[in-house]
Amino acid sequence: MSTVRVGLRCDAGPRRGVGHLVRCLALGEEFLARGARVEAFGTVEGVGWAGAQLAARGIPLRPGPQTPRELVETARRHELDVLVLDSYELDPAGAGALRAAGVLTLAVVDGDTRGQDADLYLDQNFGASTAAPAGRLLAGSAYALLRDSVVAARPATPRPAVAVGRPGVLAFFGGTDAVGAAPVLARVLLATGHPMDLTVVVGRPEVAAELAAVPPGRGQALRPVPPTDELPALIGAADLVVSAAGTSTWELCCLGAPSALVCVVDNQREAYRRVVGHGLVAGLGELPELAGAGLPGRAARAAAAGTLARLLASPRRRAALSARAWSTVDGRGRARVVDAVLAALAATPT
Repeated sequence: MSTVRVGLRCDAGPRRGVGHLVRCLALGEEFLARGARVEAFGTVEGVGWAGAQLAARGIPLRPGPQTPRELVETARRHELDVLVLDSYELDPAGAGALRAAGVLTLAVVDGDTRGQDADLYLDQNFGASTAAPAGRLLAGSAYALLRDSVVAARPATPRPAVAVGRPGVLAFFGGTDAVGAAPVLARVLLATGHPMDLTVVVGRPEVAAELAAVPPGRGQALRPVPPTDELPALIGAADLVVSAAGTSTWELCCLGAPSALVCVVDNQREAYRRVVGHGLVAGLGELPELAGAGLPGRAARAAAAGTLARLLASPRRRAALSARAWSTVDGRGRARVVDAVLAALAATPT
């Protein structure tokens, strides 16, 4: 079989975040490992870390086609066999146009196909039940897309229950923290009064400035760090991780990290409820409530601080979260997705 040519259509930026790019990177790594040629198409601006990730893997970045016609023209110009669409912003008609042009199309979705007519749909969210044509949906955390660096860091077993007097806590909210969650959650963490070494990944200068005004209490330390390739190692070293309920959820599960999540945008809500409901993570609520003014805001922050205080004080609670999360995501999801894509490609009449 000749070399398979794969395109990844996704965008990243300070307000878009990097979640779409990160999961496309994981697919790109798997396709590259299978000998495919991989190119990315989209806009990656204001996020140097994200562009460097593509360059490090030898994946060229091309301008991102927007309209169905442009998608088809791009696929033909680059002789693509497969085009992965991972965007909430593209015209849903693009997938059908690509199929009609003979380009196998994989649409990465989160609970809603947006009316796309793709050859395959991927919804990697835990318990996903997206409505899609029979035989064309890859659904659930068995298909979670994880990068090489995450899979390589997966421990052989979940975390044991280990008592620590001053837990190490890691907080991060996507590659850019587009919604400014870090200062809000840092305040909630420090409000527990529990001793801790808190490391916060800071993706934007505005977030760094606000975080600088958050004072640690007695026995507490706060250390901001920029986005880093060493995130899996930071997760592995932390006694507790606080994060957003986005694509990083599956990285945390794969690594068996005891985690407390916050729902920061509407499209995370359903997945957030599922993972909290099944005890894979602790739930801290929704960011608008935690950032809210008046009595409702104070009540939401107090409830979240109570949840965090109990986790910080209990090795047993943290170990239970680790065990359930670790057993849910095995790190082989991207191989299953690429197997399905290649099987569909092989079955396509030439």
